[in-house]
Amino acid sequence: GYEQLPIIQLCGSDISSKHNIAVNSCARLGMNLYALPAHAVPSNPFESESLRRLWQREGVLNSSALLLDCNDLDNEPAQNAAIQRWIENSDYPLIVSSRERRLIGLKHVISFDVRKPTTPEQQQLWRNALGPAAALLNGRVEALVSYFNLDSRTIYSIAAEALQKQTADPNELGRALWEACSNQAHPRLGELAQHIRPMARWDDLVLPETQLQSLHDIARQIRQRLKVYETWGFASKSTRGLGISALFAGVSGTGKTMSAEVLANELGLELYRIDLSQVISKYIGETEKNLRRVFDAAEESSAVLLFDEADALFGKRSEVKDSHDRYANIEVSYLLQRMEEYRGLAILTTNMKEALDQAFLRRIRFVIQFPFPDVHQRSEIWKRAFPSQTPTEGLDVYRLAKLNVTGGNIRNIALHAAFLAADSNEPVRMDHLLRGARVEFAKLEKPLTESEIGGWA
Repeated sequence: GYEQLPIIQLCGSDISSKHNIAVNSCARLGMNLYALPAHAVPSNPFESESLRRLWQREGVLNSSALLLDCNDLDNEPAQNAAIQRWIENSDYPLIVSSRERRLIGLKHVISFDVRKPTTPEQQQLWRNALGPAAALLNGRVEALVSYFNLDSRTIYSIAAEALQKQTADPNELGRALWEACSNQAHPRLGELAQHIRPMARWDDLVLPETQLQSLHDIARQIRQRLKVYETWGFASKSTRGLGISALFAGVSGTGKTMSAEVLANELGLELYRIDLSQVISKYIGETEKNLRRVFDAAEESSAVLLFDEADALFGKRSEVKDSHDRYANIEVSYLLQRMEEYRGLAILTTNMKEALDQAFLRRIRFVIQFPFPDVHQRSEIWKRAFPSQTPTEGLDVYRLAKLNVTGGNIRNIALHAAFLAADSNEPVRMDHLLRGARVEFAKLEKPLTESEIGGWA
């Protein structure tokens, strides 16, 4: 009888591989496999038991096993209790797929941890999926595995789609593969994060040399991960701290988001902005679930993740004053743990670095302070403020640079002036910029001084 069969539990974040294992195992045993999402199990005990008995009859008649999918199960007590009853009362072949191991009463359980294919396994999967075309790609398979962490089903799917479009040009195939891998997380991240199309390049950044060098260091480490971690063996020393994380600190408008754009553009990766003030939930435990969904969705594509407004989650918490403080510490620890494990680049931004706990800062690999621009830097920003197609007349960069504002403010003023000039069918002049500056300073609730705008118009 089936009542003597153990429950098989497949654990881990690689849902596709767990599904493949269940399908192939049942096929070898000559059994059918049906999947049931955990949220479909009724929380009402009577309804749940009726459904369980109905399935038991169907399973016996059709020689079938059930795959109970608990991967996206929320921390809802009534639902979890119903799932637990369903599992513990099972007397039919049952496979449970979940992210973490579930404690399952007195039942005999055999658990397997299912992880994504290793780096060498992913390389072989790509070669198998691409067939003879793999030899023409000249090292691009290694680059794909260095950046993207994909399961077997996704690799075969992307390869098949790219091969259908293939021309005689291997470079075009390589670009198609890269773009498909990079877009992998887009549908699942859409509801959790804002997709930013990276436009900025290194020439657009106006920063001191120290900060620029740190940004180049970040790009260098992303590019050379496979060589250092795998080929040179650093990953075998420790699995912790292999993620490349950064904290960008500085007041609004000093170039934090633009720098993230530059890095994403340089690396050919997608960029997603996550507003941490929106992720944080008043319901205890929800923040961790939201963060998990973000990282799980982004894991395959190695997208650049920009966690904005980190102050909403971080802060000096040397004293735990209430239960929410305790849970906030758990949430911060979870965020940092996922950042340390994340194969892509995860960036936190803050306006107040001094408010962050030093213990948290030590776990972040790069900490870059974005300074308020000085007169020289402001003049360089003004020189880049207008596209080459924009008609200008008589702009005095030296006088404009006296305006004590950030690059973000300069862009707003330039854009406002451009609309004024366009509406008047004139080139952009100092008087347009003066009106733009007045609007920007009114928004900032700051007075405009004569020393800043003297001689503008």
